[in-house]
Amino acid sequence: MANAIVMPVAGFLARPITHLTTPFQFPTHNHSFHSARCSVSSTSQSVIQSNPTQFKTKAFAVPRRKAMSLILSSYILSEVGSALAQQSTVFREYIDTFDGYSFKYPGNWIQVRGAGADIFFRDPYVLDENLSVEISSPSSSRYKSVEDLGPPQEAGEKVLKQYLTEFMSTRLGVRRESYILSTSSRVADDGKLYYQVEVNIKSYANNNELAVMPQDRVVFQEWNRRYLSVLGVENNQLYELRLQAPENVFSEEESDLRQVMDSFRVNKIAS
Repeated sequence: MANAIVMPVAGFLARPITHLTTPFQFPTHNHSFHSARCSVSSTSQSVIQSNPTQFKTKAFAVPRRKAMSLILSSYILSEVGSALAQQSTVFREYIDTFDGYSFKYPGNWIQVRGAGADIFFRDPYVLDENLSVEISSPSSSRYKSVEDLGPPQEAGEKVLKQYLTEFMSTRLGVRRESYILSTSSRVADDGKLYYQVEVNIKSYANNNELAVMPQDRVVFQEWNRRYLSVLGVENNQLYELRLQAPENVFSEEESDLRQVMDSFRVNKIAS
């Protein structure tokens, strides 16, 4: 399990400035001083009344150097905030020594029990964003290599067909559009060959499938999802890592999802 590393953000250090002032002792019984102070106060008041705008401008003016300093500080704080918001995702590693596979997943995803797959994780906020692992039964098939599925394009067609079979609906007026976006193969650092398949599936339905008139049956899109699969063979079994994400969030999550794909490994089970 990966450990989250929190990098402290350097703060701004301000050197304290001490102002030294000499106290002024006002005379307590000096009528001339009192008269002079009243004269100054009267003069100041007449200046304010004759030109209040000029007085206010001088009283609240910010020195140019200080203004530039405030602008620079605001910019730096804004940049620090942006850097924190864009910090990289922390990943955890899931290792199944019993079934023989491992992968990394975003650390904030949660495991869901009873989802039908061998393992299932999902985003706690975007429920349609998830991953699972499917394993073929060793009693029904014996794989030697992922190439037993044919070339990547042929494997992609089989993967898409399997998805459409699972998403088959008995509702009237439901229609699915599907596309194979890409297929590829790669040799990972464990020396094994893996296939990668990427497909898009859209689901459409009628708002009133029982309506007699065609104009009363308005078609709308139920969902639009991206599916990413990684296929590998070990222990005479076919392993498939599946990733699902809504198309409207895929571009934001693509980097993380592809890191999960690249981390998938199938491992020899100790006998």
